[in-house]
Amino acid sequence: MDVKKYIASGILELYVAGILSEEQNLEIHGYAQKYPEIKAEIEAIEASILVISEKSSPGLAKNSFKKVKSRVGKVVSIQTKEIKTTPWTSYLGWAASIIFAVGLIWMYLENDKLKSEIEITSGEKQTLEEQILDIRGEVTDKNNILNQLRDKNVTVVSLGGQTISPTSFAKAYWNKEQQKVFIDAQGLPEPPPGFTYQVWSLKLNPLTPTSVGLLDDFMNNENRVFELPNANETEAFGITLEPEGGSKSPTLEQLYTLGAITT
Repeated sequence: MDVKKYIASGILELYVAGILSEEQNLEIHGYAQKYPEIKAEIEAIEASILVISEKSSPGLAKNSFKKVKSRVGKVVSIQTKEIKTTPWTSYLGWAASIIFAVGLIWMYLENDKLKSEIEITSGEKQTLEEQILDIRGEVTDKNNILNQLRDKNVTVVSLGGQTISPTSFAKAYWNKEQQKVFIDAQGLPEPPPGFTYQVWSLKLNPLTPTSVGLLDDFMNNENRVFELPNANETEAFGITLEPEGGSKSPTLEQLYTLGAITT
């Protein structure tokens, strides 16, 4: 049992005010015997309300609070099942104190509810701020990519669809000086489970393929733009579909796009 959470729920204030059912009273009484923290909290609440009662009706005995619980209206006490009544004029001050105490409990619960709502609002604000930061980061990344693609030293290579997928296409933005290539793979279909696209740098005469890298995490890359290192003397680029982890040599039957560098 989470004792702190139970105390913070406000049920002990209702228990002390005597407005719970007999079954709830017995249950809380059992908890008070089992958990010293709950018993101490009940005693503290009773002491606070006793102070209020004494101020509302000066001259009350120290045990007046217990009498109030058994005499005002038909409040059930966990100490006895006997219901007592008394002329209302004798306990008007006590009744007013109990009503005032219940009002304080209601205010306590409402205040606790308000705190919870404030915490929720703060959490939503934090989430919104994080989303804004994420968006700003994405915009910055996109701008960085665009700036690199527009570099005057970049060679743009169009890769057309091949027999296995004639409608596929891609573009390679190769910066030879910086030895890297950006692959725009928007025109490629999503790879099936267990497979990934692999980019190849090709020498044409004789045909010599060299792996540039994999287009990993394809599904989660919304831009479908991948940056890969390329220090090769490339004459063409090709993209094949390979098992996850890639292959040592391209599977020509799974060649999706191919494009030569023009001078």
